[in-house]
Amino acid sequence: MKLSSTWAIACLAAQAAGAAISHSLNGLTITEHPDPVKRELLQKIITWDDKSLFVNGERIMLFSGEVHPYRLPVPSLWIDIFQKVKALGFNCVSFYIDWALLEGKPGEYTAEGIFDLEPFFDAAQEAGIYLLARPGPYINAEVSGGGFPGWIQRVNGTLRTSDEAFLKATDNYVANVAATVAKGQITNGGPIILYQPENEYSGACCGVDNFPDGAYMQYVEDQARNAGIVVPFISNDASPGGHNAPGTGEGAVDIYGHDNYPLGFDCANPSTWPENGLPTNFWSLHMAQSPSTPFSLVEFQGGAFDPWGGVGFPKCAALLNHEFERVFYKNNLSFRAAFLNLYMIFGGTNWGNLGHPGGYTSYDYGSVITESRNVTREKYSELKLIGNFARVSPAYLLTTPGNLTTSKYTTSSDLAVTPLLGNKDTASSFFVVRHSDYSSQASVDYKLKVPTSAGEVTIPQLGGSLTLSGRDSKIHVVDYDVAGTNILYSSAEVFTWTKSDNSKTLVLYGGPGEHHELAVSSKSKASVIEGTSSSITTKQIGKAIVIGWDVSTTRRIVQVDDLKIILLDRNSAYNYWTPQVATKGTNPGYSSYKAAESSLIVKAGYLVRTASLEGSDLHLTADFNATTPIEVIGAPPKAKNLVINGKKAPVKVDKNGIWSSSVSYTAPKVQLPTLKDLKWKSIDTLPEIQSSYDDSAWVSADQPFTKNSAFELKTPNSLLSSDYGFHTGTLLYRGRFTATGDEKTISLQTQGGSAFGSSVWLNEQHIGSWDGVSTSADHTAIYTLPDLEKDKTYILTVVVDNMGLDENWTVGQEGAKNPRGILDYTLSGRDATAVTWKLTGNLGGEDYQDKVRGPLNEGGLYAERQGFHQPQAPTQDWKSESPFDGLSAPGIKFYTASFDLDIEKGWDVPLFFNFGNSTAPPAAYRAQLYVNGYQYGKYVNNVGPQTSFPVPEGILNYRGTNYLALSLWALEEGAKLEDLELAYTTPVLTALGEVKSVEQPKYKKRTGAY
Repeated sequence: MKLSSTWAIACLAAQAAGAAISHSLNGLTITEHPDPVKRELLQKIITWDDKSLFVNGERIMLFSGEVHPYRLPVPSLWIDIFQKVKALGFNCVSFYIDWALLEGKPGEYTAEGIFDLEPFFDAAQEAGIYLLARPGPYINAEVSGGGFPGWIQRVNGTLRTSDEAFLKATDNYVANVAATVAKGQITNGGPIILYQPENEYSGACCGVDNFPDGAYMQYVEDQARNAGIVVPFISNDASPGGHNAPGTGEGAVDIYGHDNYPLGFDCANPSTWPENGLPTNFWSLHMAQSPSTPFSLVEFQGGAFDPWGGVGFPKCAALLNHEFERVFYKNNLSFRAAFLNLYMIFGGTNWGNLGHPGGYTSYDYGSVITESRNVTREKYSELKLIGNFARVSPAYLLTTPGNLTTSKYTTSSDLAVTPLLGNKDTASSFFVVRHSDYSSQASVDYKLKVPTSAGEVTIPQLGGSLTLSGRDSKIHVVDYDVAGTNILYSSAEVFTWTKSDNSKTLVLYGGPGEHHELAVSSKSKASVIEGTSSSITTKQIGKAIVIGWDVSTTRRIVQVDDLKIILLDRNSAYNYWTPQVATKGTNPGYSSYKAAESSLIVKAGYLVRTASLEGSDLHLTADFNATTPIEVIGAPPKAKNLVINGKKAPVKVDKNGIWSSSVSYTAPKVQLPTLKDLKWKSIDTLPEIQSSYDDSAWVSADQPFTKNSAFELKTPNSLLSSDYGFHTGTLLYRGRFTATGDEKTISLQTQGGSAFGSSVWLNEQHIGSWDGVSTSADHTAIYTLPDLEKDKTYILTVVVDNMGLDENWTVGQEGAKNPRGILDYTLSGRDATAVTWKLTGNLGGEDYQDKVRGPLNEGGLYAERQGFHQPQAPTQDWKSESPFDGLSAPGIKFYTASFDLDIEKGWDVPLFFNFGNSTAPPAAYRAQLYVNGYQYGKYVNNVGPQTSFPVPEGILNYRGTNYLALSLWALEEGAKLEDLELAYTTPVLTALGEVKSVEQPKYKKRTGAY
């Protein structure tokens, strides 16, 4: 990472810490971080007041989106996400770090390859995006254990408390990860400007009386400070409860923030918004809890997770759609939110068993950027309008939020208005208008009554009325400054404005069928310089020229003095972009209000990534999914030529100085293999049920106690997988007993998390399975045994699907310690000690074999333990069998095949593996999909809902050979794949650079594999 390493900061930190107070907590010596005065010595780059943060002295609003690097394990694609976030008008990304992926074995921290954080920081810096670092140790995030590694189950102390054992368990991770984050701080030339210690530390139960525990929070904060973190600490209370806000004593953060998910996570009825779902009291709560810090929404709903058996992410995207954004995000702005982070902006994938049991492989989240990195959802375009408005409206941060009212500012009681009023710091005011019943789908006509610098005005002044459509909200501006020109008011919403040479451009938009009015403080006439003047009326009223118009799908441009006003309908505005022009090199730099002023306005369809000026050449990088006309508004005076994606483009310049060109699009021929036609090879991956199988290398379950302090052992010896170091993927047990001949049944209680399944064999005879349902995390079943022969030794084989570890959101509930494996068993007529058990999971357990793909990627199936899921497995002696033929009886088979791809360079072509599932009722089977050794799909046919599994370039070799592996577990009467196809969506002609394939270690015979 290209950071300007300086140790001066560290020296100042040491000097300041020398005056800090040391004390003891449970025998551990900790040092309180320096007080705010001493902290000011550490860094002056990031400061704050009650209104906002300052970066290098400039007041700034942070509009942010959540991105998890571990959910897109292709580092060369991170720049793609950052540029798409930047194109929204955003300037920040918040990111979690998953402890479970970096310290799979206690004391052995590793963050290399796909887990290296520095390339993520570099990509953010290249895109001009600030970062909020959220390394936990606890993150929640719908990941296994909430980010806690499985071995935390053996820590004898309550998680997320001052218990010494827990604190010591976190030390190695935090010391390492915080040191890495510290290198990426803005004080070292990097993009990280904020750090979040802990995560949603907001609720406790179950005997945890000291909550919130200030000493615990202080310990967590001191861990970070001692590792070199000097940027401000921000919190994310789960709701506005005031926990650890500044002034609350030990463990208080610098900046208080909270989260909010107002529509919840039930996507089944996406058109239904619940009553009283819109928060209206955030400002009053903020003023009561943390009035000295900027109002910060550290996680606000950007989508929803979906559970096993759910309705699928398309419905989540429909619930949290563009209408939701219009109403809820603008409502947040009415509280003068200075930090607004949307969770998620890009969800990604729970590849390699990293997800928790409440969710499946996809983590699309219904977010703005899809799992396959597309920006085709309307919510992306709508958010771009809101983000760009915030980007060019610095006065917003200086206003005074007022009280919500239904009568003062409009003529309709059906509407509610929250004002942001001008004061001694700014003349500007903003009026956020919505329906009183926020979920109303009615269309309401109204007039707006607002105070302006010219006195109180009722808008529109030229006749007619304004209209608010259903599930819509608007921000009307008053005394709005556009580079020295005062917009007395505008009922149409501001998208952006720029200043170039001696002219200014303001872009306004409105919804279909709406009437709008604009007043410019000027005594000059308004001239229509592009488009028809039909429906446009103008009149001088006092010291302002007032312009009224009906929204049209045809662009009109009106000029007043040196201000060009572009009038658009909303859908047309979706096609406009405002790239920040880089004048040195090609990287745009970080956002500032001055940079926003000089940005380009480009009409270009799908995506504009960057703009830069090199001599007289204006360079644009952009993506296209269709033949696209290009227009550049406000080209720099030095620019004479237009270069699009490295190719000089012909340009016409009209009388208004608008450049026009076009990019042609001809989709490439994408030839994908038919997966049914591949040369599949298979091997039995449940040899453990055979009498000849040798389990001597398995771990003996001989521990007469459990180290899991949250679980009371029910069996003579522990059968909890984490007691023996197995925390991920499929678990297998073998239990031996010598029969008396009287045994008739065996009862088994197994636990694997939501939607888990299990199967049981007695010797080679299948005696039953639990197929799994979305609502059951554990299951007790009684299985009937065949007639047993006295004095004969029998072996029970139990296979348990571990769906990941539970999260630990509520302190004291110890969810992450909910064990996996066999919780209890009863062999009829026998004492439990009659059965002796062995177990296995991924080869080596915490000494996991694949350091490249990490500690969670593979489970305990025979083929996984051998490494056969990796490329070039030794299949020459395997059977030629296909998963489309499948199994005729319960069991587990493993299949491999290979195929070549040759996708033309310069095209971003999302690829998906689609499973067929049309039979009813669906057969009970489970499949794991491995692509070049990476587990990229966990498919449960009888639970669902996911049938389509996107796999990114970089995991797939787009120009080369790919190795596919598939486990097929039939739980009942046998199973086969109904269908499995490799499919693609619309190819995108892209400016994205080369996507480098990540490391894909090939098969190598594993020492000690069994």
